Amino acid sequence: MAGNSFGQSFRITTFGESHGEAIGVIIDGCPPNIPIELDFIQSELDKRKPGQSKITTQRKESDTVQILSGVFKGKTTGTPLAMLIPNEDQRSKDYSHIQDKYRPSHADYTYQTKYGIRDYRGGGRSSARETAARVAAGAIAKRYLQELGIAVFAHVSAVGNIEAPNLGDLTLEELVDMREDNIVRCADPATANQMISFIDSVRKDGDTVGGIVSAIIKGVPVGLGEPVFDKLHADLGKAMLSINAVHGFEYGSGFSGATMRGSEHNDIFVNPAQQAQSLQTLTNFSGGIQGGISNGMDINFRVAFKPVATIMRSQRTINQLGEETEISGKGRHDPCVVPRAVAIVEAMAALVITDHYLRNLSLGRL
Repeated sequence: MAGNSFGQSFRITTFGESHGEAIGVIIDGCPPNIPIELDFIQSELDKRKPGQSKITTQRKESDTVQILSGVFKGKTTGTPLAMLIPNEDQRSKDYSHIQDKYRPSHADYTYQTKYGIRDYRGGGRSSARETAARVAAGAIAKRYLQELGIAVFAHVSAVGNIEAPNLGDLTLEELVDMREDNIVRCADPATANQMISFIDSVRKDGDTVGGIVSAIIKGVPVGLGEPVFDKLHADLGKAMLSINAVHGFEYGSGFSGATMRGSEHNDIFVNPAQQAQSLQTLTNFSGGIQGGISNGMDINFRVAFKPVATIMRSQRTINQLGEETEISGKGRHDPCVVPRAVAIVEAMAALVITDHYLRNLSLGRL
């Protein structure tokens, strides 16, 4: 099975299944001498781990990370960095009823048809459990970016039809504090309370709901990204669309830009410091990226997540013999993925920016 690696200069490879012994990640190309605190990596994983509140799956995983190689005396060595996260709370019997049935909107049918075999226990390799490995790798990337003055922030900006207001006047520190002060990880307290109540009502109804995670990357220098196939927004889009349940990605003005005129949408350059290297724009409809290359403004984007496909209701489906049958969800599942997806979005964004930064560095562009 191909497609288990991501990145070029900062390349990660994840491994493991939802109900296997463990999941993990190997990072190749990690620069040496990055300070690594295990507590920081663990804190990132804790934001994604299951069982953290009433509006997430009740599977209990501590997601305790183990660093196997690539770190010595608290710093990276430049050699492959390997991390392992044991699985602790598998209940494979919860999936025995679907071993020969195809769950609607899951990867069961496509995997079975493509490979001729599938691990039906929690979805195996297609499970979102795999994303814990990405968050661990993303923590290393975020730590590297911190040394460069680059920060990544994401929060839940919408659940169903409930949308948070624009929070552009708040500092990054204020946004982080407000986000972490509620279980849905929305940086607006009033909206967060509405979201929590709504998700809980959907859960009690045996159903699920989708949402949007909005992100901003601050401190990105001018020049990251390539002008053709490796555009920075293209790689960010690939990163986000590789996350389970993601159905949409937009940056800058996104789809709303299609309703505007060029005279409205163009970002006018200004040079308040009278220094060519510090050009800014009056607006940021470009989302910090022009021609596929970062322009020094904040990079902002939004990621749309569909409702979780497993619902606690009976649905019609087909089994492996092509016969009509019924199926209903069992076990422990999220009624809405976005509270836990915030950490994954941040991790994938950090991986993309780190990779492009190192690619530029290797070519002497920085």
